[in-house]
Amino acid sequence: MINRYIINFAKVFLLVDLLLIVYSLIFQNATWLLNTQVAFLGSLFVTLASFLSYRKNVTNRLATFEKKKEEKSLEDRDKIDEIDDPFDLYSEYEEIPQEELTTEKIKEIINEEKSKVKKHSIKNAFTSAGGFVSIYRILGYGSLIFGFFALNNNGIFLAIPFLIGLAIVPFGTLLSKLVFKKELED
Repeated sequence: MINRYIINFAKVFLLVDLLLIVYSLIFQNATWLLNTQVAFLGSLFVTLASFLSYRKNVTNRLATFEKKKEEKSLEDRDKIDEIDDPFDLYSEYEEIPQEELTTEKIKEIINEEKSKVKKHSIKNAFTSAGGFVSIYRILGYGSLIFGFFALNNNGIFLAIPFLIGLAIVPFGTLLSKLVFKKELED
């Protein structure tokens, strides 16, 4: 299923790029074409690298979640609890009688919850670090920067075609969402 989506996106990207190549050959020159293609290939590589690294990150998180879910289901939770509360959101809280809720107790509860949020946000930053500091993304951005400097050092860098080449991937994504909207909803 995901392969079909990737193929549809690739078709749109290549079609838009082909139209840009034809435009460059007919109405512009080879330098214009080179700038658009270097930018397009660099941005495409960055996008694919981001996709692969985040897909790996999500897969790892799902595996961890399933492992934790299996461990918890082996504990004292029964099937009804799993259906009613699949993420075990309500089991760790204990009811506090209304008369015991003083301002100090409320402040203590708030501080406990804040410390849990801080722990989870720091943990979340470390577990999602693989998505934004992956070797794929570093290589993708490196290729884009290398392409820019190669064009600039040879004196053939043109800003407008370079930006147009960079815009192919986001424009292609938007266009494919519109073209394959019905298919993506299914």
